[in-house]
Amino acid sequence: MDLTLTDEEREIREWVRTFVTRELMPLEPRVLERERNGERGIGLDEVKALQDKARQSGFFGIQTPEEYGGMGLGAVMHALIEAELGRSFVQFKFGGDADNILFEANAEQKDTYLRPTIDGTRRSCFAITEPGAGSDARNIRTAAVREGDEWVINGEKTFITGGDVADFCMVFAVTDKEKGADGGVTCFLVDRDAGWTSATIPTMGEWGPASLSFEDVRVPHSAILGEEGRGFELAMRWIGKGRYLLPARALGACERLVEMAMEQAKNRVTFGEPIANRQAIQWMIADSAVEIEALRWLVLSAAWQVDHDLDSRQGQSMAKLYGGVHANQIVDRVLQIHGGMGYTRELPIERWYRELRLLRIYEGTDEIQRRTIARNLLSGRASVRGHLG
Repeated sequence: MDLTLTDEEREIREWVRTFVTRELMPLEPRVLERERNGERGIGLDEVKALQDKARQSGFFGIQTPEEYGGMGLGAVMHALIEAELGRSFVQFKFGGDADNILFEANAEQKDTYLRPTIDGTRRSCFAITEPGAGSDARNIRTAAVREGDEWVINGEKTFITGGDVADFCMVFAVTDKEKGADGGVTCFLVDRDAGWTSATIPTMGEWGPASLSFEDVRVPHSAILGEEGRGFELAMRWIGKGRYLLPARALGACERLVEMAMEQAKNRVTFGEPIANRQAIQWMIADSAVEIEALRWLVLSAAWQVDHDLDSRQGQSMAKLYGGVHANQIVDRVLQIHGGMGYTRELPIERWYRELRLLRIYEGTDEIQRRTIARNLLSGRASVRGHLG
């Protein structure tokens, strides 16, 4: 079993690490200051400039197929990249990607939605969550009724990432109440100028989701993405496509946080000696290091399974669950080691504290992950011996 990186993987990781160090980390003080003033930490134009700079070095469309101008990298490489990006709290991702289900578009839709999204001239959002349908995605109530060659959409979506800046959405609506999620949910590509509206939802973190409102929004039959009635399958493919990437980014954050904690412990002197000499502090650092290492291999194992076309749902759920729980424990310890300064908004620790709390909620709560893991084991679809059998 070879646990080393290939030369290509190491080279790509080192490039991203250098980019984060040179381009993102220097922005952190300015981002913190803006957020303290209630402003957006980094503007969309600033993100675009950074993406353009990265594109000049070939970093564009990490997992986007080469035929669409992307790098077409695998899951393991993407996980390594996300971990490096996670070492800074500056909200950034490389350009050139599109929601995986957009590749199900027909030729005309690809020209109208997919390719412009990859190029960065259009912005999308994925709209399935509703006030009464979060973890229970089958319970969506937004409805689409056909009238001739048009569909009329009515309903509300909530906690939609990017919903405040998107110019089109992939909205999931019930088109057959009798069938429901089993063949009665359809995905529609809907431009903002078709009439849907959005409103930003204030949160405890810097993530700014939005609520979307659809009131008699009319779209042509040609707006259906994929097949009529097969929308729920598309939704599950989107939700399950990258659960390993969320804990991958948290992995990078935890590495940086523990490095900060160790530096603080060496320099903070109490009662005549550094607090690094205190066993209580040493145990916090030791426990955090063990949890980081465990998370690293859960993430890479899940990504490896994706690359080898294995059923990775169990591995991804485990990585998501473990990452959410232990990243929150780690950032709490790091804040404790920093004492009162850790609680201030002068340092990024409390910001990471708020940001990492979200990992236990979105794209599958801890409770949903535990249910998934247990059901897979009890049904025999997965084994406690893992994918090695």
